[in-house]
Amino acid sequence: MYELCPETPADAPEVEALLDLCFAPGRTALSSYRLREGVAPVGPLCLMLRDDFGALMGAIRYWPVRVAGRPVLLLGPVAVHPTTQGEGLGALLMRESLTRAAEMGWQRVMLVGDLPYYQRFGFWKLEDVEMPPPTNPDRVLGLELVPGAWAGVTGLVERETGESAPGQREMRREGCTQVAPPDHSA
Repeated sequence: MYELCPETPADAPEVEALLDLCFAPGRTALSSYRLREGVAPVGPLCLMLRDDFGALMGAIRYWPVRVAGRPVLLLGPVAVHPTTQGEGLGALLMRESLTRAAEMGWQRVMLVGDLPYYQRFGFWKLEDVEMPPPTNPDRVLGLELVPGAWAGVTGLVERETGESAPGQREMRREGCTQVAPPDHSA
């Protein structure tokens, strides 16, 4: 079994250590990190998975951004400890957090990533949405949580400067649940 919990500020050093382990040095120099600087994450969607011993096995984070003045969730990073990669924990974090995002009233999500991996969750290449350079435009992906939510939403991705993002400042340990490991036999 795993414990799925929202991340709290006290968890940040442990989550950062997992991200350092999973990603190349210099990850914080990416354009997506510039959009996050000085902006609170969307707390209820920043989730962690711990194993039976309390070890952090995975984490996912979301940040508010704007495109054409409209609120958008910027997904990422999502990381799974190298010892459990390939076991479906990343997919579990993706599905659970996207379900929660829809329940919170978010309409659209974007990320910078590999289409072959993320298309299984419904993401596709966003043609007219531009991340700050030096982002490869083929890696800018979007998902509609509400049908038609990306229609007419084009332009440069900008930092969220207001406090209008749902749940943006709420980061507290509530709502932990036990989840079974993903079943690969089905």
